[in-house]
Amino acid sequence: MSEMQDYASRLSDPQSRKFETFSYLPALDDAAIRKQVEYIVARGWNPAIEHTEPENAFDHYWYMWKLPMFGETDVDTILDEAKACHTANPGHHVRMVGYDNYAQSQGTAMVIFRGPITV
Repeated sequence: MSEMQDYASRLSDPQSRKFETFSYLPALDDAAIRKQVEYIVARGWNPAIEHTEPENAFDHYWYMWKLPMFGETDVDTILDEAKACHTANPGHHVRMVGYDNYAQSQGTAMVIFRGPITV
């Protein structure tokens, strides 16, 4: 069995905080974000965008940016909304969510724009 490695992520160290699986990787570029949105659409999930201040990312609910985009299949429209949210809230983390109608839950969620983290 391989040895598991502890990832030094601590609440006391804001620079080490992680939000979801992708945050352990380098930040997603535009092409990678597009592929993730294409995946959401291909699964038939409903995309939604959420945002919050970096200092509230763990202790509060995230704000919904407009309503979920029920039935939206145009990837460019979804990406434009995500960019609009980021532009309107430049200091916030912005998260893309894919809601799975069948499972009645989030199928995926990923931070696509990270706000500045201050200590």
